[in-house]
Amino acid sequence: MAVLSINNLTKNYRKVKALDNVSFSVPPKTVFGILGPNGSGKTTLLGIVMDVIKASGGTYSWAGNGLAPNDVRKTIGTLLETPNFYHYLSAEKNLKIAAMIKGRGEGDIEKVLKMVNLYDRRTSKFNTYSLGMKQRLAIASALLGDPDILVFDEPTNGLDPAGIAEIRELIKELYKAGKTIIMASHILDEVEKVCTHVAIIQKGVLKTVGSVAELMNTGGVDTVTNVLIEISAADKNAVKNILQQYDGVLSITETENDLQLICAESVTGEAINRMCFEKGIVLNKLNVKRKSLETRFLEITGKQSDK
Repeated sequence: MAVLSINNLTKNYRKVKALDNVSFSVPPKTVFGILGPNGSGKTTLLGIVMDVIKASGGTYSWAGNGLAPNDVRKTIGTLLETPNFYHYLSAEKNLKIAAMIKGRGEGDIEKVLKMVNLYDRRTSKFNTYSLGMKQRLAIASALLGDPDILVFDEPTNGLDPAGIAEIRELIKELYKAGKTIIMASHILDEVEKVCTHVAIIQKGVLKTVGSVAELMNTGGVDTVTNVLIEISAADKNAVKNILQQYDGVLSITETENDLQLICAESVTGEAINRMCFEKGIVLNKLNVKRKSLETRFLEITGKQSDK
């Protein structure tokens, strides 16, 4: 049974359609990324399913359990906004207040502080924390009561590379512990590194949904390509002219140093190298890469932000 089922969810802000009949399901024990450019409707969608924003149309249900939205929310750990703690209180005291507000989880404080690697700094004031530590404390607060489902909106937003790495590893550990994590993000690299499933939204419209492996390996519903080959030679123009005639090379992009080929699955680096050699051209670089999520994302949404 799906952890979350969304059916034709719509949200209108006067003339702006923030969500347009979005439907998908979140499988249990996955890291499900809701991915899209800034302004695509990700935060609106999470706000609706957490009963913070009212939908204009459509329905959603959590695990088919029939609980009222307020009761459902109490069983889910959430991080939907910038962490909001008392600056001059310690992490421990802030979590005690959070547990009191939630009505659960006070006995979990030591455990969650250890989970987010803040136990040694539990008596330090919140205003002495780095941005990454503040974000980890917010996740610790979401973990109070040991929820099986976690909902994060842009959990790495504003963090430096070290902070992003901290949150990434924490999400991986939570996934290994059997949690279902639903996270909205516009940082494609992070989604590719931590998510098992992804829904891509653009201008409120669901463009594609599925496992990351399916999206990368089959090319999704929009294209049959999934091979990126980078090559370089002394005479790039000669190589380009040859490869334009090669069956299976679907596009050629010229960069400062290389040629980037988007190819059908049947095309191999060995075949490209052999063809060039037979034409008297020696390649000084040939690199076959699995297509990145960024490449697929741009194929699906184009290169424009939704703002």
